[in-house]
Amino acid sequence: MTLTPEDIAAIWLSLKVALTATALALPLGFALAWLIVFKRFRGKVVLEVLINLPLTLPPVVIGFFLLLLLGKNGWIGKLLDGSGIQIIFTWKAAVIASATVGFPLLVRSIRLGMESIDQQLIEASRSLGAAWYDTLATIILPLSLRGIMAGSSLMFARSLGEFGATIIVAGNIPGITQTIPLAIYDYASSPSSTTMALSLCVVSVLISVVVLIVHELLGKKLDRRSAL
Repeated sequence: MTLTPEDIAAIWLSLKVALTATALALPLGFALAWLIVFKRFRGKVVLEVLINLPLTLPPVVIGFFLLLLLGKNGWIGKLLDGSGIQIIFTWKAAVIASATVGFPLLVRSIRLGMESIDQQLIEASRSLGAAWYDTLATIILPLSLRGIMAGSSLMFARSLGEFGATIIVAGNIPGITQTIPLAIYDYASSPSSTTMALSLCVVSVLISVVVLIVHELLGKKLDRRSAL
């Protein structure tokens, strides 16, 4: 297995983008899942459709919309450009693209975890006079850990494999915005670089295996705690 300095940079950038996207999306994903499961309000269906829309759209379409939004002529891009902040064609754009594409998986997993909580526990907490934030911190959050863990793992893995949206808003700049999928794409376009592409594929498989092992170990640890 042969890795060039650019390949190593792509590996570290992929890990950095996936971790950052997951960490930034987790609080919002948890809040939206809680809102959908435990609150009644008008427009809930519209909110669910908007959250799940990236699952049905091609990643290239998502990337193009983000480019229109964050570009110099976009309404957010103009504000950022006026503040001297550049997003497009930086690793930050790759984070935004990965977070957008993987966000529905995160919310759905957390939502499933919350829906499995025994409602009698929540009602008992409320009957004892606990405020909503006390119930959230002492019952909902601890009992949603498995869903949070599953959602974070799925989003992290999805961010590692993100290609379509990333190449639109971040480009494919070696050492700056080139992630593992983009590097594999470059190598795959050249018949003489098959070995290099295969090396990065092996690295991707190894990272995914590690993520799955950590997920299973943490899941078993949570099961042992809940059994005590």
